[in-house]
Amino acid sequence: MKDLKFEQKRALSRVEAADQLSALADALREGGEAELDFGSGTLSLRIPDDLHSEVEIEIGNNEIELEIEFRWPTARKRAAPPAQEAAARKTAPAKPVRAADRTKPVKRPAAKK
Repeated sequence: MKDLKFEQKRALSRVEAADQLSALADALREGGEAELDFGSGTLSLRIPDDLHSEVEIEIGNNEIELEIEFRWPTARKRAAPPAQEAAARKTAPAKPVRAADRTKPVKRPAAKK
């Protein structure tokens, strides 16, 4: 089951279709939290910096169908640590190894002659 599904089917003029695509393009360009107006309501989405796309064109039954699909995960990626913390991790001295933590060499029986 999907968490949410919004589907709208209606007849549009070429100008209305262009306006709808322009609003979507603006939302994609801005990223972050975007609000899209679909006439019957407003849909709020979080749009990340990276997403996957698919364009599909089908010609048949005296019609042309153009589908543009964008996908991205709903979970937010963890923010990278600040540069200072990352640099400190790289330059921090290694912890000393205690004698008890060292692995003893394995004794093996001598080969038979």
